[in-house]
Amino acid sequence: MENKREIFHILTRRFGLLNKNCCSIGSFEISTIQSHILYEIDKQHAPSMQQIAEALAMDITTFSRQIQTLIKMDLVKKTPSTQDKRVSILNLTTPGKFVATTIEESMNAYLEEVFSHMNDSEKETVLRSIELLNVAMSKSTVCCTPLY
Repeated sequence: MENKREIFHILTRRFGLLNKNCCSIGSFEISTIQSHILYEIDKQHAPSMQQIAEALAMDITTFSRQIQTLIKMDLVKKTPSTQDKRVSILNLTTPGKFVATTIEESMNAYLEEVFSHMNDSEKETVLRSIELLNVAMSKSTVCCTPLY
């Protein structure tokens, strides 16, 4: 079998995860991490800052800086929770929803094009294998922190 690290390195590069910016939408230059943040806020209903930071396995300080940038870009709004004023709730603004939807449509089109080069059985095998990998990674005691 090929070198596992090499396989993941190539996949990461081809997905553009090493690029500083993932996409330009209108006048917005969106970084890869900002794209992930917008996706998670859009996916969850009125999540807290802590929920999104945990979902992305980010420390809260780094996450807070990214949120401040997204607020300045008018893509995200942060409001105190009605139940607990110490908790901040995140929502996408109208431009934020547009950017998140545009990125989603672009990624879906990209994946459709990639999968168009496979037959149904190959697609199913790849998707099932990725699901199995995700489950195994969720059980790992070293998830998100590679050993050195």
